[in-house]
Amino acid sequence: MTRILLIGTGRMAYQLGHAIVASGLDLVGVAGRDVEARERLARFLDRKALDLTRPLPKADLVILAVSDDAIGTVSAALPRTGAVVAHTAGAIGMDLLKDHPDHGVLWPIQSLSHGQPMDMGDVPMVVDANGEVARSVLLMVANKLSEVVLELPLEQRQRVHLAAVLTSNLTVWLVREGQRLLREQKLPTSLLTPLWRSTAARVATFGPDQTLTGPARRGDKETIGHHLELLTKDPELSKVYALLSEQIMKAFAHESR
Repeated sequence: MTRILLIGTGRMAYQLGHAIVASGLDLVGVAGRDVEARERLARFLDRKALDLTRPLPKADLVILAVSDDAIGTVSAALPRTGAVVAHTAGAIGMDLLKDHPDHGVLWPIQSLSHGQPMDMGDVPMVVDANGEVARSVLLMVANKLSEVVLELPLEQRQRVHLAAVLTSNLTVWLVREGQRLLREQKLPTSLLTPLWRSTAARVATFGPDQTLTGPARRGDKETIGHHLELLTKDPELSKVYALLSEQIMKAFAHESR
């Protein structure tokens, strides 16, 4: 059985560690620089907490579930052991792992957080590798974790990452701003929750073109103008609203001016 060493203690390590254990793969331990964080994650996964400054157990695959900025530093500090070394960053190349002969990427396309462990069975798992050894190991692990596995080179991974940010991160930021406007009126933010849930469900079922509604979709310039008046004291959000509304009107053949 492939032995896996997980390095990292953040959200990615938390969720990926759970998925590895749940899949029946052999997780030999959790390593990290933060003593308290690695001890906590190791207890959660019922695995050994490991100190990166001490000898690490043998592994066939070392997964660097660390921040993008830390990948190069952590990789360079790891001894060459013959293990495949992989990072979990969608938009980062493999050159940061070049000290290790067999290396690659294992990237779940999902926004991850602490809390309830996630079932990654339907989460797309992206694999990239510098050669057949790393490819074989990473594909085996990816197929254990998910039913949806893709092999994508860096250029495509970066495009997918961009699409994911547009779809998830920027959209969530707009939800945050909408909730802020409600709080300013001393209204509960839960007013938007049914709308958010049903919109996401309709997008998944019917696609964005069939789901999109609102004044810009209808070409209702009077309502858009009124909204912009309400945002007079919030010029940055006003710019965002105006630009997105203009893009929507152009996309649906409405005159934006």
